[in-house]
Amino acid sequence: MISVENLKVEFSVEPLFEGVSFVVNDRERVCLVGKNGAGKSTMLKIIAGLQQPTAGCVAMPQGSTVGYLPQVMKLSDSCTLIEETEKAFSSLRRKEQRLDAINRELAERTDYESEAYAQLIEQSTTLQEQLQMSGGQSWRADMERTLMGLGFERTDFQRPTSEFSGGWRMRIELAKILLQRPDVLLLDEPTNHLDIESISWLENFLIKESKSSVVLVSHDRAFINNVCSRTLEISCGQLIDYKVGYDEFVKLRAERREQQLRAYENQQKEIADTKAFIERFRYKATKAVQVQSRIKQLEKIVPIKIDEVDTATLHLRFNEPMRSGDFPVICDEVGKAYGEHRVISHVNMTIRRGEKVAFVGRNGEGKSTLVKCIMGEIPYDGTLKIGHNVQIGYYAQNQAQLLDESLTVYDTIDRVATGDVRLKIRELLGAFMFGGEASDKKVMVLSGGERSRLAMLKLLLQPVNFLILDEPTNHLDMRTKDVLKEALLNFKGTVIVVSHDRDFLDGLVSRVYAFGGGRVREHLGGIYDYLGRQPEANKISSSPKPLPSPGARVLPSEEESEGAMGLGASLYKQQKEQRKRVNKLEKQVKEAEQHISELEAAIKMIESRMSTIEGASDMTLIEKHMAFSQQLDKAMDEWTAASEQLEELNNQQ
Repeated sequence: MISVENLKVEFSVEPLFEGVSFVVNDRERVCLVGKNGAGKSTMLKIIAGLQQPTAGCVAMPQGSTVGYLPQVMKLSDSCTLIEETEKAFSSLRRKEQRLDAINRELAERTDYESEAYAQLIEQSTTLQEQLQMSGGQSWRADMERTLMGLGFERTDFQRPTSEFSGGWRMRIELAKILLQRPDVLLLDEPTNHLDIESISWLENFLIKESKSSVVLVSHDRAFINNVCSRTLEISCGQLIDYKVGYDEFVKLRAERREQQLRAYENQQKEIADTKAFIERFRYKATKAVQVQSRIKQLEKIVPIKIDEVDTATLHLRFNEPMRSGDFPVICDEVGKAYGEHRVISHVNMTIRRGEKVAFVGRNGEGKSTLVKCIMGEIPYDGTLKIGHNVQIGYYAQNQAQLLDESLTVYDTIDRVATGDVRLKIRELLGAFMFGGEASDKKVMVLSGGERSRLAMLKLLLQPVNFLILDEPTNHLDMRTKDVLKEALLNFKGTVIVVSHDRDFLDGLVSRVYAFGGGRVREHLGGIYDYLGRQPEANKISSSPKPLPSPGARVLPSEEESEGAMGLGASLYKQQKEQRKRVNKLEKQVKEAEQHISELEAAIKMIESRMSTIEGASDMTLIEKHMAFSQQLDKAMDEWTAASEQLEELNNQQ
């Protein structure tokens, strides 16, 4: 249990927060929210005992253990992954070593009746009980399961930690903290460096396995919705406790703010009326008592504060993009290898104009590699065509670090703004939380989140019709992510989003490309349609067999033939029947695609005729349009059913 009593923190004249009190009960999972700079990370550091408050205190039961994951930490690079992770069990290993030493001594000694021998027996029993309560010999299995849940492979276990990127090393620290099973878990943006599969694993661990009390800060709406049942908001230097999850908190907060606004307006009216009375009768002797009373009344009023960020209207609209070709990107058997390590192979992909698609998969599976191939930054195998008149705007993971640090925020945007936009630079900067004096800050003094917002705004002002966004939501708070998502939904061009943020992708993309095992699979529908199919046939294995090319006849290899003979004629016959079904389904899919193309062309021709004055009232055209549309819906359903059956059979091979 955590008890926070009357906490106050001052860094300048205005306190960061004060009068903060709350209690977190055993096994309770709480999310801490608030705008950037409200004091969320500071609160976690105080609870962890790493920072002292100006006033107030934090109390926990004696002997309680705390696990704290900061956003940024210094990591050592002196050992392998498995050796670094084993440090989480240092106290457990010391107990094991002590128990082994005692057992060896007991085996060598013969003074069974002595008091010293009895003491050794008692120590051995106590250590065995402690080890049993701590999980006994299962800690090695727990360690492997946790590392693999967070995205590591067994082949990574003996790699030096120095070979891993900063994001992967943060995963190592997270694994160590989780394995220590502390009484209190304090997590500051734990999903920043995790992919969708690892985030799902962490959710399940915190919900089903962990017995810790959890206080976390995160901008991943789906994550905190799934994990937390209580929301603490830091706003205007105060803490408001909502005994509900995040989605319900948003509704209650909107209602509370409406009440705040009404109270603020009433208070401002009361202050204005009181000041007017004082000014009117200040010099009338007959009203001296009333004037003094009103002055005292005015001094006692405690101003109602409204969060300034909430009063801003955050909307952003892209410039109308120039029309590109119908197919901005076509990949035909695209592959990429670094030496003997093949990252992706046999990638066949066609992205249509105006589509918004997502690239998902574990880190290192080739998402950013394919993006670099599309951008022409690296050589590749196969054929990759960029469509006619395609103008690409690229937001890389390190985009924020590529800004010119010598410029101010205003100058950075001023250099890319054109036309009427130049007259609205201040308004745009205010919408992205760079209003007032913040627009005159040098880029070099901006935080990571501020740089990300500025880099995104800079990209959005450029005249492009094809956006490629590689992890665009990292370091963005929820409100700014909502602004970006709304802008992308209204964008008329084509978008590829590489992201692990499920809430951001939900409702934004209509197609998902899943990367895994060197392959790229296409999934129609949104992100939750894709995730809903993952536990069954469409789950990507770590080392899948290559898919047969469409229309190709798949013959058994020599090993398969021998295996079939060994297993018996019935099993071999079953395999042949399955291959026949695959070939039949491939033919159905190809025919359905051809039929769909013909129907779409016919509908387009009819719509062109209906757009004329004569055609607008032609009932024959309208009836044909309805008939072809119904046929198209039926053809799409048939294509979807055949495609899903085909993919399921391919996964079973």
